[in-house]
Amino acid sequence: MRIVFHGTNAAAFAPGIEDMLDGDHDIRVLSPTVDQPGEAEALSNADVVVGVRYRAGDPPLSARLYQLPAAGYDGIDMDALPDGCTVCNAFGHEAAIAEWTFAVLLARHVPLADADARLRKGDWHYWAGTGAPRTELGSRSIGIVGHGHIGKAVADRALAFGMAVHVVNRSPVEEPRYAGAATLDRLDEVAGEVDILVNTLPLTDGTRSLIDVGTLSAMKDGAIVVNVGRGPVVDEDALWEAVKDGRLTAILDTWYTYPSEETPDPLPSRHPFHELSNVTLSPHMSGWTEGTIARRRAAVAENINRLAAGKPLLDVVRP
Repeated sequence: MRIVFHGTNAAAFAPGIEDMLDGDHDIRVLSPTVDQPGEAEALSNADVVVGVRYRAGDPPLSARLYQLPAAGYDGIDMDALPDGCTVCNAFGHEAAIAEWTFAVLLARHVPLADADARLRKGDWHYWAGTGAPRTELGSRSIGIVGHGHIGKAVADRALAFGMAVHVVNRSPVEEPRYAGAATLDRLDEVAGEVDILVNTLPLTDGTRSLIDVGTLSAMKDGAIVVNVGRGPVVDEDALWEAVKDGRLTAILDTWYTYPSEETPDPLPSRHPFHELSNVTLSPHMSGWTEGTIARRRAAVAENINRLAAGKPLLDVVRP
């Protein structure tokens, strides 16, 4: 089969893929703009496209499989794809994102960097018995919006720390280990009860600005908003209003503005979140680990092998 990896993100999964495939295939890595000689034709003629972005106006496809090496599919215009093209996504990032989530949360309760810097100057600020006692993450409550791969991984680790776990999900969740579980119509109620609210949801028409001014206004003063799902699930303007005066704290890994060919190094929002000390920023890195890449590469290879063998595909987004 003719297989193309389209764009910079997809190209990260191409090395070593040939050894994981059954049979011989024609494999090419294409630039994001497919403006090099033969690239547009290769994209149009491919049986399998591996990528994360396809829009109307891009070279027309004849592919039988559009395989995302990622979970989110908001970069794909489904209406622009040909009939008969199955769209599949890939996961494998939940462990990495859960680790990132607890790294940033623990950093707020275990001030190792500050303690290290102080002690190097002879400052025993945190010394047991005389210094300032730190807080404990395990005494906090956490509300997790979404109970998919990421939400479950975050919940498991929160329980291990002894946190009170509340889950908000589209469909009902029954889990006796949780302190509470609610459907999305009770999002604001749960947001008002917890110390930390974590969004793990992807961006769809139904989730855009789901966490809005009402949700953020319901949260307790000093509460924390964490976004590892998609930026626009948390309303951009409402979040800015909630953090600019310090009422809430935000820890953000997913954003509203991303690099492009025209603007390779933009700030991540039209609001100056980067100027606020109560906001922690990272560049959509929470799930980007060696383990995630390896697991997703294996998922891509598995679906290509299934397509070649006429077997049912895995993680189908659009049949």
